[in-house]
Amino acid sequence: MIAIAAKILGVVGLLLITYGIFVKKRIVQDEVFALGGIFLLIYSAYLRDLVFVTLQIVFTLSSLYEVYKLKKEKWYSIFKL
Repeated sequence: MIAIAAKILGVVGLLLITYGIFVKKRIVQDEVFALGGIFLLIYSAYLRDLVFVTLQIVFTLSSLYEVYKLKKEKWYSIFKL
């Protein structure tokens, strides 16, 4: 049962990242990448593949940082004249 759930999360993560490539709005793209990365991280942890786990951690953190940075820029831009 856990194996099936992990595989489903892996497939959903892959589909989300693939979908994210086609999203035009940058912040939404990064949010989709982060979510897909989290799902693939869970799958890679299930596989116990250290290289894949490390790759997914870096990918997910990079996407989350980009979301943070874009939201911060948007917040500060409302104060510019």
